Formats: sequence, structure tokens, C-alpha cells
Amino acid sequence: MCSSKCCGGGCTVSKVTKWLLVVGGLNWGLVGLGMLFGGMADWNVVKMLLGSMPMLEGVVYLLVGISAVMSLFHCKCKKCMAACGSCDSGSTEESM
Repeated sequence: MCSSKCCGGGCTVSKVTKWLLVVGGLNWGLVGLGMLFGGMADWNVVKMLLGSMPMLEGVVYLLVGISAVMSLFHCKCKKCMAACGSCDSGSTEESM
């Protein structure tokens, strides 16, 4: 299990990526709830906030998608690698 210091560490890009994934996940969760409970109601928060600016709405969706791809490969910068060093050593200690 990661320590709170490890999970809170990392570079700015890594932190922004995590927040974009949270926003995207919550948005898709609300879209699903809207479909289940509202009879195809549109609970797409990004569209509600940025619907009058379709180009900006598309940029938000693109950034969320890029964040998902980036999270698959993990950040390899020095700051993130130093922050995750305790995760790697902690996981091997727990597995013994």
C-alpha cells in the first residue's frame, strides 16, 4: 500500500492528469446515472458548462483522453520516480 506522501507526490503534469481523470470519470458516471434514472436525461456536466463553446468542450474531452493514455504509461520524470520509489520498496516488503 502506498504512503500518503507517495501518492501525493509527483510532477505538475502527473497531478493535472489525475484531476482530469477524476473529472472525466465523474462526468461519465453522471451520464450513466442520467441514462438509468432520467430516461435519457443529459447529465453531461462538461456539456452543461461548456455546451455553448463546442470547441472548448472538445478540448476538455481530448485532454481527458490524453490523460487516460498518459496514466497507462506512468510519468518517468525524476520527481515522479523519486515519489514512487517508496511505493516500489513498500510493495516488496509487504509481499514478503
